[in-house]
Parts: sequence; C-alpha cells; structure tokens
Amino acid sequence: MKTIKVEDSVGMVLCHDITKIVPGEFKGRAFKKGHIIRDEDIPVLLSLGKDHIYVWDMDSNDVHENEAGIRLAQAVRGAGVSLTEPSEGKVQLIAEYDGMITIDEDLLYQINLIDDMVVGTRNNYRPVKKGDVVAGVRVIPLMIDNEKLKQAEEIAKGKDVISILPFKEHKVGIVVTGNEVYYGRIKDRFSPVIRKKVEDYGSEVIGEITVPDDADQIAAAINKLIAQGANLILASGGMSVDPDDVTPSSIRQTGADIISYGAPVLPGAMMLVAYLSEIPILGLPGCVMYHKTTIFDLLLPFVMSGEKITRPMIARLGLGGLCLNCEECRYPKCSFGTGF
Repeated sequence: MKTIKVEDSVGMVLCHDITKIVPGEFKGRAFKKGHIIRDEDIPVLLSLGKDHIYVWDMDSNDVHENEAGIRLAQAVRGAGVSLTEPSEGKVQLIAEYDGMITIDEDLLYQINLIDDMVVGTRNNYRPVKKGDVVAGVRVIPLMIDNEKLKQAEEIAKGKDVISILPFKEHKVGIVVTGNEVYYGRIKDRFSPVIRKKVEDYGSEVIGEITVPDDADQIAAAINKLIAQGANLILASGGMSVDPDDVTPSSIRQTGADIISYGAPVLPGAMMLVAYLSEIPILGLPGCVMYHKTTIFDLLLPFVMSGEKITRPMIARLGLGGLCLNCEECRYPKCSFGTGF
C-alpha cells in the first residue's frame, strides 16, 4: 500500500472505502475498496477533500479481483452460457436456454486445485431452464497473480468446461402393455405421466398404442410408431421377471440393441434402455406411474438433448442412485442421480 496524489491515481486500485457526507442528506460509500480509479473519478475525489489516497502498490503480474473473475468465468464458459457482471471477484454463469448442463469434471477439478480461485457448479447432467444460475466463480484475494489465471486459462483452452446442451424436439411414440389395461380391467395410469414429462421438454406424443402381453403385438406396435415418424419410443409395463411380462423380449424382437436391462437405481431398477438404429427405446418399470421421480427422470435429459446412453453411464448411477422419497420432492435440486 502506498500514498499517491489523486491526479496520478488513474488505473490504480483503491485500498479502502471512501465516504461521502452531505449534511442532512446523505452519508455513505462513494468509492468501494478495490475500485479501479478512472479519469472521471478524479474531480469527485477532489470534491470529497481527497488530495492523496492509498492505493495498492502492484507489480505487472497483479490482476484485480473483478477483472480476474471475468477472465476465470470466460475460461470455463462453454456453449449456452452467459456471464453476469463481476462483484467482489464473483461472477455467475447463466443458462441461455433450456437444456442439460454438462461439466467436464476433470478440468473443473484441475482448475480448483489452483490457489486463490474457485469454480462451483450445479450437479452434472441436470436439466436447467433459461435464466438458471448454473455455476459461480470467485477470486479469493483482492489481487491475484496473473500467472495463476493464465494457468486456468491454459487448462480450459479450446474446451467447454461448463456448457448447456439444448433439448431437441422429439416425436414420441408410447406403447402401453398389459392384459389388464388392454382388456379394460384397470385404467391406464402410465400414459398421462409419460405424456406430461415429455411435453415438459417441448416434445410431442404422435401416437399411443395399447397392446396385450404378447411379444409379437408389442414389437409390431413399436415398428408401427416408428413408421409413423416416432424417433423416441417409450414402452410402459411388463418389465418385471414374471412369466407374462414380455416387454423386454418384445423390444429385442424388433432388432434393437439392448444397452442395459436393469440399473442400480431405486426406484427404477427394472429400466431397459435400447436403440433401434439411432432411435432410443426405453422400457419403463411400474414405478414411473406412481413415484414422482425415478430413473426415467435421470435419463430423459440425455435422450432429449440427443446424447446416447451407454452401459458405463448406467453403472455409474449407483452412486446417488437411491431416492430418499422426501415428503417434498426437490429434484433436480437434490442428491438423486449424482453418480454420472
């Protein structure tokens, strides 16, 4: 810290707050500690009786917290992310559109190992809405060594550390299976739940077919919906190991490639994921119709953003795969499904 004439202080960083007092009208802060002095500030400072002020004695490697916060945020910012103005070295990252947040966790870890700066994010692979805060960065000291910033910028160079994958509109076909529904013994409770979930993502249900527990008829219904233009098939019911539950074998019968039958998630252990060419086919277990949040909600953001689901992705769901059935469900703002 050093004393300097106000007229010579342009570009310097103020070491302390400066108060303005107008008797009977105002008393408060005119300039904040850390403020970078501009040309237009000089007459104001002089009018406040400040001929000399304390400023930081910086060398060429020092970067002010606000400039550093912007640089750090720009380094980790990927597609679909905008930035707020800096405040005390903190900058927030905002989703520019509805989509799924994707975070390069290894790069995030490397950057957070650097002293004097932090990057905190939402959980990875969560659905977000336009305007949601998805991450925040902050520089800890008032001034930071430029070399540390350059290190973070080099780690993130050419990469999307934090980005938003936009949701794509899908043409959805629903196949409701089960003798009990087909013959009118019980009312279908699957379709309304499924329909609302996909429509919330901006997609359209173009067809719905109800069939009995018959492998040939289920496979034929799937193929018919695809022929009608469906590029996502959701098959409900018949996913357990009971003899009459033939939906998994029906999906195989279409020629689809089974990625996973079963998942380390509760509720949703009997989930089936398959692809017929590039068309996802999801076999939904019974829990989808009566649990507010299930494995279906964990996988739907991937499907709707066009990301292909893999067997390793399913396996990683075991960590965080236990839903706590909270009295008030707060998903996606909870620990469920954090293992991706």
